[in-house]
Amino acid sequence: MSLLSSLTKNSRLQAAIKTVAEARKSEGGKADQLFIKAYNAFAEVISGDLVLAQSLYNWGFGLLQQARTKSDEAAIKLYEEAIVKFAFCSTVDPNFLGAAIDGGVALMELARLKAVAIDDALYVSAKEHFERAEKIHKGSAVYNLACIHALMGNDEACLAALSSAVKHGSLPSEQEITNDPDLEKIKAKGWFLDFIASLHAVLEKPEPVAEVLHKEKKYKLVPSEVKAEIQESIAEVAAIVEEPVSDVELPDQAVIRSEHYKL
Repeated sequence: MSLLSSLTKNSRLQAAIKTVAEARKSEGGKADQLFIKAYNAFAEVISGDLVLAQSLYNWGFGLLQQARTKSDEAAIKLYEEAIVKFAFCSTVDPNFLGAAIDGGVALMELARLKAVAIDDALYVSAKEHFERAEKIHKGSAVYNLACIHALMGNDEACLAALSSAVKHGSLPSEQEITNDPDLEKIKAKGWFLDFIASLHAVLEKPEPVAEVLHKEKKYKLVPSEVKAEIQESIAEVAAIVEEPVSDVELPDQAVIRSEHYKL
């Protein structure tokens, strides 16, 4: 960070602190407006700091993994800390995909651990996280949403999400789907059995190149629509590799998929 940028951020920070002080002396709607103004200013100060965002995300990721090794109150505390870290990460970088998905995963696992009702705020918040992830990157959390809809008893929305997962090539294997505890409520329903049966007709074994491209996701089945997209991607790559490497534009930030994502 340059000296000028640091001074600018410090100036905004001090102004936000003064706004909070002013809000404390005010009442009612005026106080609320001042608090909100201060919060927005704080968000501006920390926004765009890639190192901070990545640190918060990986901190939360570590807490999430540790929580899975604990039980009862120890696990609950770790889950809650992880959720806070993911929330801060999203504040710094609203488009940080990992924070949106893992935040939702942590919320779901905490809800399951606490055995709360499906309409509890934890499940509602998890759904909001996955919806935000979908806005950031279409198809990234659609299977997670299918699980949420299944738990909430929204059959139509669940089927739509599962179908979208097929379209985006983000549907797990049939075995993973049928063994998923989040889908327990729908496994005996006719529409779900029809969907599983349709996979045998719609999905086929991937060609070698598709198998390589899907290695990290460990998918065994690839929909025909996705295979068509893969072929287009191959053609694009073939055109790119004929050009000098220096002419290829690389993204500013790569999305790192965690092994526990429900994709």
